[in-house]
Amino acid sequence: MLIESRYALFRGKIGPIEEAKVSILAAVVNYGLAVFEGIRAYWVPEREELLVFRLFDHVDRLRRNGRILFMDLPIPPEEVAARAIELLTKEGIRGDAYIRPLLYKAAPELGPHVHDSPCELSMFATPLSRYANTADGIRAIVSSWRRTSDNAIPPRGKIAGSYVNAALAKSEAVLGGADEAILLTQDGAVSEGTVSNLFLVRDGQLVTPPVTAGILEGITRRTVLTLARDIGLDVLERTVERSELYVADEVVLCGTAMELAPVIEVDHRPIGDGVPGALTRRLAKEFDDAVHGRRPRHADWCTAVTVGH
Repeated sequence: MLIESRYALFRGKIGPIEEAKVSILAAVVNYGLAVFEGIRAYWVPEREELLVFRLFDHVDRLRRNGRILFMDLPIPPEEVAARAIELLTKEGIRGDAYIRPLLYKAAPELGPHVHDSPCELSMFATPLSRYANTADGIRAIVSSWRRTSDNAIPPRGKIAGSYVNAALAKSEAVLGGADEAILLTQDGAVSEGTVSNLFLVRDGQLVTPPVTAGILEGITRRTVLTLARDIGLDVLERTVERSELYVADEVVLCGTAMELAPVIEVDHRPIGDGVPGALTRRLAKEFDDAVHGRRPRHADWCTAVTVGH
């Protein structure tokens, strides 16, 4: 996915993205000491507006995740949200978009430590229609790489350095002929995809691994749980074993960039009938309605941004 941004928030100011440069001496470059967010905005042409989905939830997660690396937001959360809106307006994106805030250790220091280094906040926005072509379903493998544990690199936070784990699993999957990887915990239970949380359907019940299974505390995951309960689905958060994937009626991955991606095959075994299942399609429709502001019950999830010509 190519990034097409003209501006960035850098050192407190929004300016040309060419001026947003971090030294190769910075701790974030050498040790991956950063937390980040991915925030989606959806274009509604009839209203000439972008709807930023769950903006304040994302900013709050960035704030909370920063604590893991001893980092505080340099500006109040409401100002972080305001700068995101300012960036979208300045970019003039008239289509779906993606916003990436990054809270990082900028000091030129040798040695990996997090307790006494200053941090900075940057942000950019870029057009993004589809992260991947997932409508017809994707094929996954269970990776040989295990998800890092909370006592190693906490996966509940979007910590930049931890994505080496995801990158190794993703490349293993693609080089092996699959689209995506599913990672297991250190104990061998199902955790999540490389950049997505996981749900499965068994006998009409929606099941997902708990937040203690080495998963990101996903905002899209939280959204799906709410939407599922709204439409009367029985939802259960519990440990999921590997072989349950093979006998599931449906499997779906979800995340901010990926949205909802039906999984039609795991480890060369078809899931259900080998096509996106009915409940997955229903949830995808409910999600699409929510992000485009068509669910009055959850209107507070969307922040409207007017973009001029």
